[in-house]
Amino acid sequence: MKRLSYLLALLGLLLAVLLVSYYGFGNIVTAVSRIGWREFALIAGWQIVLFVILGFAWDVITPKKIMRRPWLMIWGRMVRDASANCLPFSQVGGFVFGARAVTLHGVEWHTATASTVVDVTAEFLAQIAFACIGLGILLARAPGSRLAVPVEVGIGLAVLACFGFVWAQKGAPTVFAKLGRRIAGNWFADARERVEVLQAELGLIYGHTGKLALGFLIHLLGWISTGMAGWIAYHALGVPIDFDDALAIEALLSAAAAVAFLVPVNAGVQEAGYAGLGAIFGVPPELSLGVSLVRRGRDIAVGIPILLIWQFVEMRRLRARRQVPDARQPRPH
Repeated sequence: MKRLSYLLALLGLLLAVLLVSYYGFGNIVTAVSRIGWREFALIAGWQIVLFVILGFAWDVITPKKIMRRPWLMIWGRMVRDASANCLPFSQVGGFVFGARAVTLHGVEWHTATASTVVDVTAEFLAQIAFACIGLGILLARAPGSRLAVPVEVGIGLAVLACFGFVWAQKGAPTVFAKLGRRIAGNWFADARERVEVLQAELGLIYGHTGKLALGFLIHLLGWISTGMAGWIAYHALGVPIDFDDALAIEALLSAAAAVAFLVPVNAGVQEAGYAGLGAIFGVPPELSLGVSLVRRGRDIAVGIPILLIWQFVEMRRLRARRQVPDARQPRPH
């Protein structure tokens, strides 16, 4: 899997370089240079707003066994996304690191793990709905587009995959437990008990239908907010694009990214998606590529400080654990 990730990343990077070379490196740099510090601060600031929305979606579906602290799940979501954007060769690292971040502040491991799984499922369902919105706008703007049929097929497959994933979590506990015990047995002596606790936590979360529906709606709001992020970026580059067109570009791009989930940080997929989808809605490819570069710059500018803060918290915890045994040792008289 690692070798495949490296290969896909290399091919994606090559595709991105070819696109930039084809449409002119100078043209893209000129487009990006239109963005000042204020515009970039607005783009980065909107990403923080997205973190708040997505953190609330995670908090809503999490069982309240501890004091309600929405900021904790917001922080966990920040770590999750920062890891996914800045640590490209860790396929599931973002989910694991996000769950780890909240356990450092009192959330039990099984609650963090189960709620992450369900939150990812709710987000995926909202992503499908978001892609449907984008498809509707595409059909209204360009009824004869050849892109419509592949998107429709992809959405249909995504729906089947999502329901299969939910079934694997809730409707097939025996299979899930056997698989979990086999995997966890290599690391934990009490693997059976851990998997049973995790399965019970999943059942508890799925038992609150209202919270799941609310989580789905908040995630859908988050996806629509990514359309706003794209609209802000396009306007920062001087492109007078309508909000619904920017929304459609982001929605269809998210569908392409979901299909190409094995490609680290969507290398090449994001650039090709922006160039192709932007052209459908009348945006010159070099400007759309400029938006893609700005988006990557935003991910790094926001993600790196988050990861540094998280690692600082981890180091403090590690030092505190090392000092406890030292404090228990008897002092010489």
